[in-house]
Amino acid sequence: MATIKDIANKLGISVSTVSKGLNGASDISEHLRQSVLDTAVEMGYTTKQMRGKDRRKLCIFVENMDYETPEQFGYDIILGFRQVAFRENYDVTVLPVTPSFQSTEKYDTHMLKNGYVGAFMVGFALQDEWMKQFITTNIPTVLFDNYIKKNPYVGYIGTDSFEGIDDAIVHLMELGHRRIALLNGSANSMISEQRRQAYIDSMTAHDLPFSEATMPYGYYVADSAKDHVGNLLSMGISAILCGNDLIASGVITECKLRGYRVPEDISVIGFDDIPLSTKLNPPLTTVRQDRIELGKSGFYTLHSLINHVSISKTMLRPQLILRKSTAKAFS
Repeated sequence: MATIKDIANKLGISVSTVSKGLNGASDISEHLRQSVLDTAVEMGYTTKQMRGKDRRKLCIFVENMDYETPEQFGYDIILGFRQVAFRENYDVTVLPVTPSFQSTEKYDTHMLKNGYVGAFMVGFALQDEWMKQFITTNIPTVLFDNYIKKNPYVGYIGTDSFEGIDDAIVHLMELGHRRIALLNGSANSMISEQRRQAYIDSMTAHDLPFSEATMPYGYYVADSAKDHVGNLLSMGISAILCGNDLIASGVITECKLRGYRVPEDISVIGFDDIPLSTKLNPPLTTVRQDRIELGKSGFYTLHSLINHVSISKTMLRPQLILRKSTAKAFS
């Protein structure tokens, strides 16, 4: 377990300053105090008060998402949630779950017997057993990239896929691209359906040609590119918009294997802006989700639900990050 001295060494400040930040002293700046608290959370520091029985307990349930290292998509989401929860005196448990666990353990029962006052659900699929139970739960619950209608105890957080996809398509149009494809993530995913509809809406609004063949479903992994890139290239596609950055990394690899240059022959855009994006060759143009802010928004929405403020949706704005994987269309 991290100590106050470990935190001080990482931030390059004194032990006494760390102590002041942890204890809410008034003679240090709010910015420094937040840096101390955020670093404490990231390093796994806990105080005696945090370990006390009177702390309110929250749970982050994670399925189908990697989150244990900074390179992984879920890491910053969970970190952002925990950073704010720390300052608000909540204890947070992160619990990976599987479909089999959901089939044997009811959601409400698990929450009640473990004393959790609310939960944040990350990486769940539409067909999961607990998704059915969220329809009637009266436990404050926030879903990342999933939505339950007409339950005042359940809220949604995410990034605006419609704005993000349209920004990407407008960028490609400005470079002269008209034959633009969407290599999507998994079917039976709410976020995949959103991005598919966002692509349809944007292509229609800008009078660009598309068909079922130009928006295939894959999976949210790099290997899914192998099954689709050849077909898209044979159709004369000049730009491929991808459901996430991992898919985009696979598209770049597959294009090169087939003798196509990125971006000279084919432009590629990802979604998410995970750390991998800057390390690809070429570095990836992508639609950024601010995952730290998503995590914080997850907590704020859950805190509101706990305090009987019913929030339906919290939507963050995306940001198009221009790098070197897009270029003028080859004429």
